[in-house]
Amino acid sequence: MTRTAPWWRDAVIYQVYIRSFADGNGDGIGDIAGIRSRLPYLKSLGVDAIWINPWYKSPQADHGYDVADFRAIDPRFGTVEEAEALIEEAHAAGLRVIPDIVPNHTSDQHAWFRAALAAGPGSPERDRYVFRDGRGPDGAEPPNDWRSCFGGRAWTRVPDGQWYLHLFAPEQPDLNWDHPDVLAEFEDILRFWFRRGVDGFRIDVAHGLVKHPELPDLPDLPAPADRVPGEHLDHPHWDRDEVHEIYRAWRRVADEFPGDRAFVAEAWADTPERLAAYVRSDGLHTAFNFDFLMASWNPKELRAVIDHSLAMLGAVGAPATWVLSNHDVVRHPSRYGREVVKKWVANETYRPEGPLDLALGTRRARAAALLMLALPGGAYVYQGEELGLPEVEDLPEDVLQDPTWERSEHTDRGRDGCRVPIPWSGDRAPYGFSPDGATGEPWLPQPPLWRELSVAAQEGDADSMLALYRRALRIRREHPALGDGSMAWQDAPAGVLAFHREPGFLCLVNLSAEPYPLPEHAEVLLASGPLADGRLAPDHAVWLAL
Repeated sequence: MTRTAPWWRDAVIYQVYIRSFADGNGDGIGDIAGIRSRLPYLKSLGVDAIWINPWYKSPQADHGYDVADFRAIDPRFGTVEEAEALIEEAHAAGLRVIPDIVPNHTSDQHAWFRAALAAGPGSPERDRYVFRDGRGPDGAEPPNDWRSCFGGRAWTRVPDGQWYLHLFAPEQPDLNWDHPDVLAEFEDILRFWFRRGVDGFRIDVAHGLVKHPELPDLPDLPAPADRVPGEHLDHPHWDRDEVHEIYRAWRRVADEFPGDRAFVAEAWADTPERLAAYVRSDGLHTAFNFDFLMASWNPKELRAVIDHSLAMLGAVGAPATWVLSNHDVVRHPSRYGREVVKKWVANETYRPEGPLDLALGTRRARAAALLMLALPGGAYVYQGEELGLPEVEDLPEDVLQDPTWERSEHTDRGRDGCRVPIPWSGDRAPYGFSPDGATGEPWLPQPPLWRELSVAAQEGDADSMLALYRRALRIRREHPALGDGSMAWQDAPAGVLAFHREPGFLCLVNLSAEPYPLPEHAEVLLASGPLADGRLAPDHAVWLAL
């Protein structure tokens, strides 16, 4: 089937968490060589592009999201020359490449921040960051009450008495986006990588760059349970209106280059209307739809999220993008594998309730995959999702590396459980993640369950999760109804989601407790599980040709 719209409007993008995807040099950490070796797998899976988590030079205080040099590749991962070779080889395989960009902050080892510390209060070098005098008679109290996303206060004091802002770890000082040097530097960084062939960028913390100029204390916000759905809450450092002028300038940079270069925003907004503001025609191209990811396994809630997302994004001419998991959230088979599937609240720690029923979670994950890939717009697949990997919930405490673990005083285990290196083959660690004879252990330990879920273990199994994803992505690429476009809900009992897409496609997802008889159809294109007597079992989905 020939597509005429820009590729990013309906692309399926595979997220490569570089540390955990494939280890090419045997040191136990994934790298560019590992990605290059697995390009044939990604092509066979049927995705359109790969998004790569930060590969820049970094002390790795937050696994690459603390960048010391945006124009250099971290030696753990490779070199700029290897990155250029990867981009060329990916393009030859029909895959586009989207690296991460981290504009909210730098590493404390970045040349700018080292210069700021050396220059002292009131210097031009300090103006590139958010330095302030403290409160109290001797300035010993932080400038305000802001909190770090990783726990603890968002301010650190330096020896000369001033404080600097870090909305994340102390090793990640926030930049001052009111400073012209910051604006110019990032536009130059974008051009540096666009010239090397990247097809776009995923923008980390896209909603966090601009802070209220007076840096006021946090307002009294209602508890998550008391928030009014659809209500925007004004916040001094999240999702401020001024951020959009930055992205209009970035869009102009992208438009200097041929080939539909595109941005996707990691923008946590409290309403779909606020999210749509990031993707207007002169702004960014797409944004992650976290409302879909955060929804519980509830038909009414899912339908409302889908409707509202399509309406708000469609109003500004932007496509929706759907995502079930990523490197920051509990993997969805483990979220769905509970008797009570909690709705996730932005900026709140997600703590699953009750024991895990992995069979249930996997069954729902299979259905969710068919739902996501049938919806209009684009989709993101987090590495290992296509293998059905669950969250690793029992990592020993002494291996946890996420800064959240320490910053929360060991009350929040952080995100390591979704970042465990993925399995490729074999019946023991490192399960093909590292080459034969490797001397380095995987940077996080892999559980025995990985032997059953590896690529090799699933390759010959027509009923495996991997086979389901491959078939779904092939049908999605070939069927004229799928990808960008529109959809229409069909009448169905409570608990069943049913929508039609032209020409001749019907998706059904049964979230009820009873089997659902299939309507008249010409062909079953794909089902997430067996269809008994022409009925769709609970927690199953099916694609029908009409």
